Amino acid sequence: MFMRFEQIADAIQNALLSIDKVIFGELINQAVCTLQNNNKIIVSGLGKNVAVCEKFVGTMVSLGLNAVFMNTNSASHGDIGMVKENDLVIVLTKSGETIESIYLVELLQLRKNINIWLITFNSDSTLSNKITNKLVINLKHEGDKWNILPNNSTTINLIVLQELAMQLSIKMDIDLESFRQNHPAGHIGAILNNGK
Repeated sequence: MFMRFEQIADAIQNALLSIDKVIFGELINQAVCTLQNNNKIIVSGLGKNVAVCEKFVGTMVSLGLNAVFMNTNSASHGDIGMVKENDLVIVLTKSGETIESIYLVELLQLRKNINIWLITFNSDSTLSNKITNKLVINLKHEGDKWNILPNNSTTINLIVLQELAMQLSIKMDIDLESFRQNHPAGHIGAILNNGK
């Protein structure tokens, strides 16, 4: 059986290298300001990006940083109530044309002082044109036989959001003691709490 790991790795690496470091740096800086002002970071996505968003929130919470997940579908059924003034909302959508995502952004833009960021793979879309703050990633291929499954794109979204969390842990000066307090159990807990 022919293994395509090298091709997949190349596609993901090339996509990550296409990210504008200045724009990503601005996302980091705005996220830091949001957290320092006691506001929260909200990530929103649909389909396979739900698990990606939940992983990011899990990492953030384990670091003691304020982050929540808002399902794009559920937002218009009451969950948008979690969005408060000066929160930072990151919307994940590959195409920038997903109807539910467009509707969510329109609802968010009716509210005052909501900082909206877009992570997308399409620079010329409805949402790319609606949202000023955006991280556009250039992905050549999804890695499936039809180039349509959310395969490489969701992996890249995960890497990008996890790197955001790692950068925030540095910028917010999260120390090991704070991290330890959030991990009393499991293998991590056993390592960090050994002898305490």
